[in-house]
Amino acid sequence: MTSTRRFADRTEAGELLGEALEERDIDVDLVLAIPRGGLPLGRAVADAVGAPLDIVVAKKIGAPGNPEFAVGAVASDGSVWRNEDARHRYDEEYFQRERERIAEEAEQKAERYRGDRPAPDLAGKTVAVVDDGVATGSTAKACLQMLRDGDAARIVLAVPVGPPETVRELESMADEVVCLETPSRCIGVGGFYENFSQVSDEEAMAYLEPPDR
Repeated sequence: MTSTRRFADRTEAGELLGEALEERDIDVDLVLAIPRGGLPLGRAVADAVGAPLDIVVAKKIGAPGNPEFAVGAVASDGSVWRNEDARHRYDEEYFQRERERIAEEAEQKAERYRGDRPAPDLAGKTVAVVDDGVATGSTAKACLQMLRDGDAARIVLAVPVGPPETVRELESMADEVVCLETPSRCIGVGGFYENFSQVSDEEAMAYLEPPDR
């Protein structure tokens, strides 16, 4: 059985993703990181490909009585992804109520991270969406749906690790998926990092500042 590499930290994983994008000759115009954990990787990828860094925000919709189980996810503009296999776990009134509430939270988070900066113009651009890994991929799916509904010319999802079945699902939503490791057993993303310490909002927002040249 082939062993799966472990990344030292999110920055190393981002550097490796940047190398992978360059090796595939993917000309990226804009890098969008999913906060909070995606921003250390997003900064490394943006620096590697010479593109500006911004954010794309989505939050999962948890099942009634089990908020950790995603029955869907919603992006800051209200774009939604549903877990079709979990429709029996909730009624439509619950889903729509949570969708509205969580979309507002996601929008507020995007505004807090951007501050006075406007949302980037995606029209005609190749956009790379970056996160620190996917398990079910719920938030990534909502983010991809948001971008698919927009004007981006090409959407590339770049993640260090994710299970094969999730990667296949994401490939149907993005124009290309770059995933460095696809272990058959992916209990949790953190298990593939030596250091997977929590990223605070303050630390995450600092990655949005352009590096000193």
